[in-house]
Amino acid sequence: MKKKIYKVTVLRILQILVIMLSINSTAYSKTKASAIKEETVTYKTDGVTCIGFIAWDENIKGKRPVVLVVHEWWGLNDYTKMRTRKLAELGYFAIAVDMFGNGRIAADPKEAQECTRPFYNNPQLSKSRLDAAINKIKEFPRADPDNIAAIGYCFGGSVVLNSAKQGAGLKGVVSFHGGLGGAPVIKSLLKAKVLVCHGGSDKSVSQHDVDAFRHQMDSIGADYAFKVYPNATHAFSNPDATMLGKKFNLPIEYSATADHDSWNDMKEFLQGLFRK
Repeated sequence: MKKKIYKVTVLRILQILVIMLSINSTAYSKTKASAIKEETVTYKTDGVTCIGFIAWDENIKGKRPVVLVVHEWWGLNDYTKMRTRKLAELGYFAIAVDMFGNGRIAADPKEAQECTRPFYNNPQLSKSRLDAAINKIKEFPRADPDNIAAIGYCFGGSVVLNSAKQGAGLKGVVSFHGGLGGAPVIKSLLKAKVLVCHGGSDKSVSQHDVDAFRHQMDSIGADYAFKVYPNATHAFSNPDATMLGKKFNLPIEYSATADHDSWNDMKEFLQGLFRK
């Protein structure tokens, strides 16, 4: 009889321990989630006031590597902020860059083209706006000024690539379905490592552009990786891409597989970039 009571007691204790561990795990998860802090920041460049967005994990002490996030042609919207928060969850000090100024968001493709045209016509303007964000982020004690990278989506991908090709102070850049033209590749200027995440069915970036970009990078011995995700279209990483494609008759569609794989490729790239 005593043995049975003992077995039941031990079983009950184990059940209680499992419940307590589950509760503590949930509480820990909530603590971790609530540790992500965010803030709106303003800075000026080219006579324009830019409204950026920063996020960081308050539980991580000391300086952290910085990752800038450059938005699609729609502007610094909720999607860009979501990516910025996710980078903060990975332990980075992240800032979403306001390329257009005044927090402007395009309502449709026509307005988006108006907003982005000056940057495509003048790649130096892209670097100038990115440099302003880099200078702003260096004001924060948690930001490590010697370890800065940038990622960009569509238009933003083009921005980070062109800025790197013009010698921006970045250790590395990642382009998600970004344009591949713009500034020429010059060995003395391109110091950053490069990761290009490209959709295999991207109708906005021609195969000629892909071949020309890779030829230029190979010709100078650039440190870069070019990942192609089968059947993925332009804007494949944005969950709203399918809806936007239908709304505005654009050849874009969300791909959960390509989104997942490219994000993991980015994580591995950044870990290698900032490894001490």
